[in-house]
Amino acid sequence: MRINLFVGASLVSFFLLSGSVAHAGVVRQSNGDAVDFVPTGKGWGEPPVRGKGSTKAARPGSNGITYHGGPLILGTTHAYYIWYGNWTGNTATTILSNFASAIGGSPYYNINTTYTDGSKTAVSNAVLLMAGATDSYSQGAALTDANIKTIVSNAITSGALPADSNAVYFVLTSTDVTETSGFCTQYCGWHTHGTIAGLDIKYSFVGNPDQCPSACAAQTVSPNGNAGADGMASVIVHELEEAVTDPDLNAWYDKQGMENADKCAWKFGTTYTTANGSLANMNLGGKDYLIQQNWVNAAGGYCALSH
Repeated sequence: MRINLFVGASLVSFFLLSGSVAHAGVVRQSNGDAVDFVPTGKGWGEPPVRGKGSTKAARPGSNGITYHGGPLILGTTHAYYIWYGNWTGNTATTILSNFASAIGGSPYYNINTTYTDGSKTAVSNAVLLMAGATDSYSQGAALTDANIKTIVSNAITSGALPADSNAVYFVLTSTDVTETSGFCTQYCGWHTHGTIAGLDIKYSFVGNPDQCPSACAAQTVSPNGNAGADGMASVIVHELEEAVTDPDLNAWYDKQGMENADKCAWKFGTTYTTANGSLANMNLGGKDYLIQQNWVNAAGGYCALSH
């Protein structure tokens, strides 16, 4: 997982090497067959568990990323926000709602249309922010991965949010909330899926970079005057585009188990300077944002801000 350090006006990156990340991206079974690493949803791949659905490595694609046969989210992707913790008076609720409402239909999100399923049906350039819910520390301020699923499950089973299998549910945590499996040290956000209310529900954790700006925020002065929220916008869309093209962690990824947005993590492309002196690279819904690039599955594959 790559973590960013903000130093002066420049971005310095380094890699945290742990277990699976430190190894090559392909392992071999006892019979000699090559097997791709599988994604974890946290920015790195791991060797597949023997006897639990491991398959031979898919034939490498010419664009640097390969389809492994799993489903994609097709049609309009629905987004739901769960505001966890204390967001009273925080402008993030406006900044991030605007972002989710404006990302669909943009040249940036159009990159995802370069990904198709087994029937060659492409991902749509369409995202709709459906609803939001609040959760005032129902699972405490130190969350586990299991707690994140419980938060999503509670929002659905209580009726606060509908059960929607064509959606991604984002658990957005306030500054005082941490995720004990590695927030700020190994990842800034992650996505996965699980059975909730009898459906395959896709969900994501996105932590507030105000807790660790040197690790999860690209800049301390941000376009909308809220470095935590602006940093979260970049992580939200990173997880969204991965959840759409690899919702069950068995669709689009490379031999190292890296998903599309992982291949462009913390690469921002061409930027411009906003009125407050911060950097941005796109304007959505009338607001400026600094967003990580995504991997275009065409022309050999490359990181970009539009397609």
